[in-house]
Amino acid sequence: MAVNTSAENPLPVGEVSRLIGGWIDRLGAVWVEGQITQLSRRPGAGVVFLTLRDPSYDISVGVTCYRQVFDSVADVVSEGARVVVLAKPEWYAPRGQLSLRAAEIRPVGVGELLARLEQLKKALAAEGLFAPERKKPLPFLPQLIGLVCGRASAAERDVLENARHRWPAVRFEVRNVAVQGVHAVPQVVQAVKELDALDEVDVIIVARGGGSVEDLLPFSDEQLVRAVAGCRTPVVSAIGHEPDNPLLDHVADLRASTPTDAAKKVVPDVGEELERVRQLRDRARRCAQAFVEREERGLAHALARPCMEDPHRMVDERADQVTALVDRTRRTLGHLLDRAESELGHTHARVVALSPAATLRRGYAVLQKADGHVVRAPDEVTAGEVLRARVAAGEFTVRADGEGSVGSVGNQES
Repeated sequence: MAVNTSAENPLPVGEVSRLIGGWIDRLGAVWVEGQITQLSRRPGAGVVFLTLRDPSYDISVGVTCYRQVFDSVADVVSEGARVVVLAKPEWYAPRGQLSLRAAEIRPVGVGELLARLEQLKKALAAEGLFAPERKKPLPFLPQLIGLVCGRASAAERDVLENARHRWPAVRFEVRNVAVQGVHAVPQVVQAVKELDALDEVDVIIVARGGGSVEDLLPFSDEQLVRAVAGCRTPVVSAIGHEPDNPLLDHVADLRASTPTDAAKKVVPDVGEELERVRQLRDRARRCAQAFVEREERGLAHALARPCMEDPHRMVDERADQVTALVDRTRRTLGHLLDRAESELGHTHARVVALSPAATLRRGYAVLQKADGHVVRAPDEVTAGEVLRARVAAGEFTVRADGEGSVGSVGNQES
């Protein structure tokens, strides 16, 4: 289809349309799945017109087929039904419009839908989107609750009335959306993202009443599941009734069986909380009273002890013991000093009796040479050697004679 064009040499619109049609004509037939949103069966017309829509991405394409092709499934196919179509792309050049020419139409049964949902559930679970550790806790008392529901629906009424009955001061930020059909998924996803972007919203409730499997399909859409998984705000799923179990229930932070149950789980009951506060206050009062009484008994028991009634009694009893011990200590120390004094006297007397001075006083003398050496034997003295004789009263010098005796030389008192 590549052609050379410029501002000076443009292609006419018809030529462009013709080229696009030639390229599309070369395409083969494809199997397409979608939901029928518009169906036109004009009486007597040989062609049936319908619109096939992808609810996840809000994209539609026109489909035409011969009446005999549609008549084979007319009893089981209507607007809102999911179908699989074998069709060949066609280009309508005069209006520049793409459509599909259907050669075969097959309705998608409930069993097949459930099988696909089970496969999608396993794939998302393998990614960890349903893991319990990803669940965020709900606030105890949300100040502002985001609510995604159908306009003027029973689900909206149930949530608002039950929540305000339980806690009258609770506030809601409501987003009314389509909860079934081809527009449900993009509107619910958009509403959830808007509420998640509001910092004042504490929790988001996605609510819908009961319905058939086909009616609840939007709440098992992969795009919605991933949008809820990416929310920073806790999300509560309240879809259908107790047996209903769309994929939104698995990815949400909390599953409620019904919209009424969602209101009860998200908003605390003011009466129950007041009763709980009263019970806790009574319990605290009893605990404090029991503690005071126990301490009073302990204090009374302590004050009743003899040491507390007469604090000086123990001191007085110990004073006599201290006095006796001091007297005993003094006597013992006196005995030790007397004994030591006696032993010292005896030792002094022995020392005095054995001292050289005492010996000299008894008439003995000590002979010393000039160098101070004491003479102990006659052969230590030479003839004529002058010696010093020490006696008790003093000392004098003597001279040794030739026969080993000494004679006085002179006196010298010490």
